[in-house]
Amino acid sequence: MYTMNRTATTDMEVTSIRLERELKEKLKELSGNQGYQALIRDVLWNYVRQRSGEAEPLFERSEIRASLEAVAQKEERCVLTGALIKPREPMLLGLTMQGELVPLSVDSLG
Repeated sequence: MYTMNRTATTDMEVTSIRLERELKEKLKELSGNQGYQALIRDVLWNYVRQRSGEAEPLFERSEIRASLEAVAQKEERCVLTGALIKPREPMLLGLTMQGELVPLSVDSLG
């Protein structure tokens, strides 16, 4: 997960967000010593970076066990190259070592 350089809290804007109690508790469990608000910021920054095309690749090629041909149903980003995959465009689904299926651009394994 991408971690931003920490900005002093005095340089941040206060924003109120309503979360389900269960979600907040799960975030607290997952955040450990980092704190759940810092985790939420990291998650949001990762989302922004991925959607804007600035994200670093999430996987190494060696982590892909197999691939399947597919057609994108919505906009995706290749987890190896960060390349945009447009709806109805040919793509691959890569099976990771952890058993996840992840989006791959057609030329990302070549």
